Amino acid sequence: MNNKNFEHALQGIKYPKLNRTLGELKLISTAKITDENAHVELLTVSDESYLMVKTAIENAFANEFKSLNITKKAQVQKDTNYGTTATPNNRAPYAANVIAVTSGKGGVGKSTVSVNLAIALAQLGYKVGLLDADVYGPNVPRLTNTDLEKISWNDNNKIVPSENYGLKIMSVALTTPTSDTPLVWRSSVAVSALIQFLEDVAWGALDFMVIDMPPGTGDIQLTMAQELPITAGVLVTTPQLVASDDVSRAIRMFQDIHVPMAGLVENMSYFIAPDTGNRYDIFGSGGGARLAKRYNIPLLGQIPLDMEIREGSDNGEPPVALGSDTQKKYYQDIVQRMLEEIKFKL
Repeated sequence: MNNKNFEHALQGIKYPKLNRTLGELKLISTAKITDENAHVELLTVSDESYLMVKTAIENAFANEFKSLNITKKAQVQKDTNYGTTATPNNRAPYAANVIAVTSGKGGVGKSTVSVNLAIALAQLGYKVGLLDADVYGPNVPRLTNTDLEKISWNDNNKIVPSENYGLKIMSVALTTPTSDTPLVWRSSVAVSALIQFLEDVAWGALDFMVIDMPPGTGDIQLTMAQELPITAGVLVTTPQLVASDDVSRAIRMFQDIHVPMAGLVENMSYFIAPDTGNRYDIFGSGGGARLAKRYNIPLLGQIPLDMEIREGSDNGEPPVALGSDTQKKYYQDIVQRMLEEIKFKL
């Protein structure tokens, strides 16, 4: 077996538990045979992925060579000179505007709002990227029907983002072997991964980079504010008092780090019974309006608790793209108000 045949055989090996080959995933860096001794260098992202691919190659060539040496290519260390919130770096110079969508707590529909706002911007003709920065609970791929896609590289060794609904999309969920693979990462590792997604993805020129932030006020939020000049923040809450308490902390965080706030979105605001047309304030009422008044920020809109919105989101069919005219208008109106509130570079 010569080098060319060896590399071709490697490229055809299936990645464990995926209907993709190592060639399709561009995981082979080099492959050489010297005196019946083979050496393979892999481009795997994580140690877990490296071990899985290593085992698959060893099984495929168990009796072919005197020795089979499989290594992982050393990753180039990235610049660790972090910026500050007062003078942030700009690790996304390709994006004219950066919108950070966040919430004080999980479960308020922040990812759903992020996806639909990003699509609404794309519907206006803007070039939009969507970065899923919620590394421990990445939902953007499911919401955009890209959850079966996996990471790949172009000829310039840049990660190729997924694309759907007019968006370029990147999420850590696209790098894991299976959809339920947990990311047991310290915050420093999560931060490094997000910086790689900013710098090593072939985003192209963007009018807007929408970032679906994790809930809370932790390392990732602080790092994004230090590494990107955030043009505007959008806060997502429900009317419930507990959610309002938590999002108030997120508002204070944006104020403290001097991020302009486009406004507040009240999600799951109310429920209209489909049989009677009666309105029910399941999570209370007025929470968003009280927060907007208290912190002097705009209330961009109220989105009801709607079974069709939930079903479409679960199926990767965002309501702003595939829902009814009424459902589309919720998000499109929010985007129009946001564009009026903040002076974006357009």
